[in-house]
Amino acid sequence: MADRLAETKDRMQKSVAVLRTELGALKAGRANPQLLERIAVDYYGSPTPISQLGNISVPEARLLMIAPWDPKTIALIEKAIQKSDLGINPSSDGKVIRLVFPQLTEERRRELVKTVKKSGEDAKVAVRNIRRDGVESIKKDKKDGLLTEDDQKKQEEKLQKQTDEFIKEIDGILASKEKEIMSV
Repeated sequence: MADRLAETKDRMQKSVAVLRTELGALKAGRANPQLLERIAVDYYGSPTPISQLGNISVPEARLLMIAPWDPKTIALIEKAIQKSDLGINPSSDGKVIRLVFPQLTEERRRELVKTVKKSGEDAKVAVRNIRRDGVESIKKDKKDGLLTEDDQKKQEEKLQKQTDEFIKEIDGILASKEKEIMSV
């Protein structure tokens, strides 16, 4: 029975991890290396993440610098960034590629906050669905005679406590991302 709680906890952690990844890839007016994680460069016939082709640094709040290890990849990286949904034109000097992020307007910030809240709500729904699946399996175990009624109640209480902790964690993630977006 304890392994069932561990399994639901693992599934809930994965939902939170997906939310973190989703929000990390969101442009918040700040340079963030995570924005480049989804962009792959066709390097010798295989899609390769930019992070594996060079060093990515953030020298200023709104500037990303990519220093490729192989200078021949500069044009390939630039092309991949232009094709992506990033909406930023890279500029290079032959050694490094610079990505300058424009300042966000107030309206765009509010749109991003709405997107963040929707992602957070989706993550909460996923966690609640996992809780529901856990409760159903606990009830099935009770019906099959594997649990007593007291054990069933204890398991359900532990599961609810676990769910509440993850919902609280999601709320914290959303609050910090919203603060990051709204700060000028």
